[in-house]
Amino acid sequence: MVKEPKTLEYCMQNELNTPVNNDLDTLFRTYGDMVYRLALVRTRSVADAEDVVQDVFLRCLRNNPGFESAEHQKAWLIKVAINCSKSLLGSAFRRHSVPEDAAGDLVSEDEQRDSTVYDAVMRLPEKYRTAIHLYYYEDYSVSEIASLMKTNESTVKSWLHRARGMLKEELGGEYEV
Repeated sequence: MVKEPKTLEYCMQNELNTPVNNDLDTLFRTYGDMVYRLALVRTRSVADAEDVVQDVFLRCLRNNPGFESAEHQKAWLIKVAINCSKSLLGSAFRRHSVPEDAAGDLVSEDEQRDSTVYDAVMRLPEKYRTAIHLYYYEDYSVSEIASLMKTNESTVKSWLHRARGMLKEELGGEYEV
């Protein structure tokens, strides 16, 4: 018998003994995919990415941060997702287990060209993957990425430059980086 995963609503109603928060539902519908993609890029595992997403939104429910704007919401969720995935990747269990390869689970057949690029991005070191994802997929500026990752702008620029170089080398100039 396959056990169904618990939904966010179920967790909110039954495990935390709180009523369903429509604001959290809206937040989840708006940013859930973004948080999942970022978690997947960082963890390289579908199961771990799902755990990170759940942890991020449960933290949002527990902490109830007062968001000033939509950009503040998005930045807070990205920051928490980065921290949660960092904690997961640093856990003792994770250090002593073999990572699951998740790249094949996400890409459909009609996205073959994108799949090649996606696979190349997934093979980059974590800091480069995260910078590339935030810059190209989430449209964050270098200064915003630096703030989210607690580093200098010049460091982020170096990561992006090196990542582009690695991608260009791996893809053999086949794609415009």
